[in-house]
This record gives sequence, structure tokens and C-alpha cells, in this order.
Amino acid sequence: MTTVSAPIDATKTPAWAALQKHHDELVSQGISLKDWFAADPDRVAKLSYDLGDLHFDLSKNLITDETVKLLLDLASELGIEARRDAMFAGEHINTTEDRAVLHTALRRPASDAGTLMVDGQDVVADVHEVLDRMYAFAERVRSGEWKGVSGKRIEHVLSIGIGGSDLGPVMVYEALKPYADAGIDCTYVSNIDPNDMAEKVKGLDPETTLVIVVSKTFTTLETLTNAREAKTWMLKSLRDAGVIDGTPEQDAEAIRRHFVAVSTALDLVADFGIDPENAFGFWSWVGGRYSVDSAVGLSLIVALGPERFQGFLEGFHEVDQYFVNTPFDKNVVALMGLLNVWYVNFFGAESHAVLPYNQYLHRFPAYLQQLTMESNGKHVRWDGTPITTATGEIFWGEPGTNGQHAFYQLIHQGTRMVPADFIAFVNTPNAVEDNGQDVHELFLGNFLAQTKALAFGKTADEVRAEGTAEWMVPARCFEGNRPTTSIFGVDLTPHALGALIALYEHITFIEGTVWGIDSYDQWGVELGKQLAKQITPAFHDDEALDTQDASTKALIEFYRANRR
Repeated sequence: MTTVSAPIDATKTPAWAALQKHHDELVSQGISLKDWFAADPDRVAKLSYDLGDLHFDLSKNLITDETVKLLLDLASELGIEARRDAMFAGEHINTTEDRAVLHTALRRPASDAGTLMVDGQDVVADVHEVLDRMYAFAERVRSGEWKGVSGKRIEHVLSIGIGGSDLGPVMVYEALKPYADAGIDCTYVSNIDPNDMAEKVKGLDPETTLVIVVSKTFTTLETLTNAREAKTWMLKSLRDAGVIDGTPEQDAEAIRRHFVAVSTALDLVADFGIDPENAFGFWSWVGGRYSVDSAVGLSLIVALGPERFQGFLEGFHEVDQYFVNTPFDKNVVALMGLLNVWYVNFFGAESHAVLPYNQYLHRFPAYLQQLTMESNGKHVRWDGTPITTATGEIFWGEPGTNGQHAFYQLIHQGTRMVPADFIAFVNTPNAVEDNGQDVHELFLGNFLAQTKALAFGKTADEVRAEGTAEWMVPARCFEGNRPTTSIFGVDLTPHALGALIALYEHITFIEGTVWGIDSYDQWGVELGKQLAKQITPAFHDDEALDTQDASTKALIEFYRANRR
């Protein structure tokens, strides 16, 4: 039996008590970002950081020099740096599954082979063996050497997965579309709802489509159901087009030419009809939501090419190295994680907005929802004992400026504190002018204006000076002191995107360590899956129906009465 050491209870540390006292004093004195900026001309310089091509401004957060010091004291008392080092060394910090947590190994350079042995395996060598195979395969597809059963080159990739096997690749593909240069587009299917598959295959030419089935165990219910649907669609379409005649031999050849797998279950892959030579695996120490830079990203390598995917990995690795080697008092990654704890546990913030001012990042908030909420949405600590404080945040967001016309009202004038990360890039691949105005600069003007408005607000006297009727003045006041972090990049490149993802991976780690939870399991998703298997027969089986609770039974009866 594995012995699991108890985490330190953060709420019992001197630093936690000091932070609570500090928070109470700030609130009683009255928090004023406007006054803090006026009193300290060096505030922006002290709270600005550079990591590669990403620039961070933390100055509009509700923190003072003392806050930062106390947060760093908390990190020290909890031994966060030691736990970070244990994770990078391959220790089994995923306690409930007794596994290493080594998504960081996915982006280590090949020259690191032999330097990280975990459970008897040379982890970095294993990673690069699979990477090299993926790169070779992708080049065959991109060059046209790999052809479909009718001899046509591949022009479409249909990637089938769910959770981390879908959210990551979709987000990255959308973010890096300007770099997809091989004339190959990607479509992603995840939902078991038949409408998803039906709509996604509309317009696809089966003769030029490659299907990638992403399932580590090749047993995931949603993925395998959709894979079988795709198989049926592929074979029927090719038969209808006269490309194959429906004999078992031709069907088998069509599947071999149009289906590949990301899986380690080679026997099940072969049973499906996919050549095991065209299966690419990953490891138990890679959680699904941390896997986009593994074989799960095969569709991205096909669309973007090996060189750009390598740049993507290098962006991850740059942040990994920074996180490991930069002292916490100068480490923006660690500070952002500690800031989130400050807001959740001392200000009672329940949600966190991520607001990219870049349309290509429109799926980034959804990606972060799984990364953060599946990781830190826990009610017990890593040794099985109850948590002692609030954990997790509800992550959400939309691209600017769309969000400004939707939910920013609540962030500006609502009664809830919503810390927000604003993300933008200096340059755009689609520069245009409108009546002599650089539209990208107009866009970035909104990015800068929102954080300024949230920080400094608008006083009653300023509203009155505009000639506003007195009774209307309160409605037009903005109290300000709404915390934001600005992340300003140079260009949204593969490297920059890899860095952004790694940033939030490590922020999630910092939070989870403070709360004493295992950020790398996800038992909360299992119960619903188990019950679904028990409930599904009840749609047609009276005996199974009778075993259901009253509410579920009534809903199934409604289904039966109205099913056409």
C-alpha cells in the first residue's frame, strides 16, 4: 500500500494568518488603486515582468509590497518549490492514481535523453521516439506521399476525441490558423450527440479525408461511438462514389488508408481496422488536459508542420525552465498562481475571467476551463482528508471586443469581484485600415481602456462634470479597484501559444499545492459515466426503468411518450 504524506494545512500557517490580517487592514483602510499608483511612481516597474516575448503587468491587482511578501512567505512555508521539483523529477505526486506527473517531459529537448528515468523508463527518449514517428508521418501526409484509397492526396483531417483529446487540439488549431500552410484543414468531433458528427462531415470529401481517432485506451465511449459513425460514413460515401465496391478487402484497405490512431491499445486499434504502425501512443503520466503537446496533437503537426510544432514545444519548455530556475520573488508564473489564491481565499472571488483580445484565441477560455476546473475542483486533499478552505475557480471568458457588449457590465459595476486576465498581441497577421485608422490599434485601444476603467473607475464628481442629472449619477459611477492582469505578447506564434499554455498549467499547480489537493486526477467525471451505462437500457427495458429514481423514471417516460 502506498504511503501518502499529508499536505501542510495552509490555513494553519503563520503566513496565512498574516495574510488574513493584512487583507482585513487593507479593506478597513479602503483599497484605492488610484491612490496606490499616485503614492508609488515605481509601482508599474516593480510589478512588471518579461518572459520571452510575453510582457506581464500585475500593477492593477489589489496588492501592495506587503501582499507580495506575505504571499511569498506562504509559498515558502508550504514548500511549493520542493513540490515543483518533485513533479519535474517524476515523483508520483498524483497520489490517488499513484502516478508521476510529467507533461513537462513532453517538451524537453532530445539532448535531455538519459537524464530523466521514471519507473525504469528513459522518459525523454520515449517522447522523442514518438515525436520522430509523428513528424515522419505528418511529412508524408503534407507532401502528398500518403494518399487515400482512390489515390488522391489528403486535404482534410477529421480528428475524433473528447475532453483533453479535443479541447487542446481545437484551441491550438484555431489559434494558429495563419500557420496552416499545407492546404490541409482540420475538423474536430467530440460530442456523442449525433448532430455533431452529422454537421462536421457535411462538405467533407471522403476521398481526401484522414480520420484521427484519439483515445489512449481505445475504449472511451464517446470517441469510439463517433469513430464507428465516421467509419460508417467513410465506407458508405466511398461505395456511393464507386471508389470501392464493398468487398471486405476493399473496405479494410479504405480504413487503413483513411484512419490512424492516437492510442497505446494496439490490439483494439487493429481490431478496428487501423494499422498499428499508424498508431501513436502517450503515457500514463500525461493527463488528458495536459496532453496537447503529446501525440494528441497529431492533427496539429499535419496542419502546421513539424517545424512549427517544434516551436510550440519550445514555448512550453521556455516557461518550464523559467518556472524552475527563477526565484519566486521574481517569478511571474508563481506570483500569478499566488494572486489567484489571494482572490479566492481572502476576497471570496468565485470566478476568474480570461479575456483574449485576439479572435484566434476564441477557444482559449474553454480550454482553460478544463485545465483549471478539472484540476482544482476538489473537496478533499491529496491524502484523502477534507479541504480546509475554498478551492478552484470558475474560469470563463470570450474574446474582446465581443465580451464588452455582453458581460463586462457585471465585471465593471456588479456586486461580485471577478479578477480578469487580459491577453493581447502587438502585431496581427491581418493588418487593415478603415478611414485611415489602423483597426488593430483601435482594437488594442479597447484592450488598454478596459483595464484602465476597471482599475480606476469614474467618480461621482467626474460624472456630474459631464452634466449628468443628480438622480442618475450613481448609475454612471464606476468604483474601480477591479483587479486585472495584462499579458502583452509580440506575436501570436506557435512559440508564444506554447508559453501561454504552460503559464496556466503552472498557475494551476501553484493553486493546487496551496490548497493541498491532487490537481492531476479527475474522479468527478467518473460517476456520471457509470450511471449513464446503467440508465441507457431503461429507454427500452421496463425492468431497468423500474430501478431508476422517481425523477429519472419520469423523464424517461416523457422520452418514451414523445419519441418519434
